[in-house]
Amino acid sequence: MLHGVINCSKESLRFVLGDSRKGHATLLVVGGAEEALDAHSGKHKLTLLKRKGFIKIALETGAHLVPCFAFGENDVYIQASNKELIIFAVIKPTKNQGTVVRWMQTMVKKWWGVSPILFFGRGIFNYTFGFMPFRTPLNTVLGTPIPVEKVQQPTQIQIDELHSLYIQRLTDLYEEHKEKYGIAADNHLIIR
Repeated sequence: MLHGVINCSKESLRFVLGDSRKGHATLLVVGGAEEALDAHSGKHKLTLLKRKGFIKIALETGAHLVPCFAFGENDVYIQASNKELIIFAVIKPTKNQGTVVRWMQTMVKKWWGVSPILFFGRGIFNYTFGFMPFRTPLNTVLGTPIPVEKVQQPTQIQIDELHSLYIQRLTDLYEEHKEKYGIAADNHLIIR
């Protein structure tokens, strides 16, 4: 915790957010390793539909939720194509069926818990290939906080309602700001 970085486990989040002193905040990348596999330039796909643990913790601790989105994040590097295709379902059915690259990434993520991303950026003296990030603007927008009342034992209905509200506010935030940051009007946020 020296630099403010903590584990993303339930216990760590409850410890920080449950502290009786005011002023603690956490930033959680909800999509995690799975979402990293879908980070491609020009596409905005979030892994959020089945991720409800952070909602439950917010209800248990009374921590407000602040939707935020970083425009340009998927343009910092170029990720190798790893599309999810149905063709490999015949050979090796998995939860995330797709290209050989995606299948290997999914297996490594399943075994070790990290997503091995095949990516490239620019070089030190060139702009065509290397491992330095491309020079692209990153713009993070924050939505209005969603007030959350502390509930000792949240019900599934309370969790689902707050989760739906969070997704709606995040989608609205994206739609409101996308054209300002160079994203076409017909490009929509995909939440899976």
